[in-house]
Amino acid sequence: MKVGLYFGSFNPIHVGHLIIANVVLEATDIDRVWFVVSPQNPLKKSNSLLHEFDRYDLVELATASNYRLEPIDIEFKLPKPNYTINTITALSEKYTDKDFVLIIGQDNLMQFPRWRNYEQIINNYELLVYPRPGSASSELENHQNVKIIDAPLLDISATFIRNCVKEGRSIEYMVPPEVAERIRVRGYYETKP
Repeated sequence: MKVGLYFGSFNPIHVGHLIIANVVLEATDIDRVWFVVSPQNPLKKSNSLLHEFDRYDLVELATASNYRLEPIDIEFKLPKPNYTINTITALSEKYTDKDFVLIIGQDNLMQFPRWRNYEQIINNYELLVYPRPGSASSELENHQNVKIIDAPLLDISATFIRNCVKEGRSIEYMVPPEVAERIRVRGYYETKP
């Protein structure tokens, strides 16, 4: 079975993430997409990061209706900050019957040489790269293990969604209804007095 690993903080998961996952399932030979919920990206600050279990819960809500999409929490059990090479190595050792492929945005491909042991990743795993607004091309696009996929150019930002919540504006249509409801009920991302 071929599994696409879609890494992210998913803070919160939104329709852009789900559209990309669906495009990968429909346009490639990937059988499943696993959303790897990252407790902390070593290249990002965490000041507005919802707790990892809450973000995992939101991904679970968003993917519940599609058996080919699934959140995984493997990074919760790994030392922090964690690196993709550690995660993909742990998954490859645990699931020897699966072939793993990384799903990343074009903006991440530009940053890829900053990733720990990036050569090991790109030489041993396929990378499916989806377009991102404002991203320049990378020399890595010509690597034999990099495949650029035809996907809609989406400019939906989790930061924008969090700001809408803080300002009391609607996030309808930007996140699945179940996710919007959970955010509302639990008061996620609201400005605390």
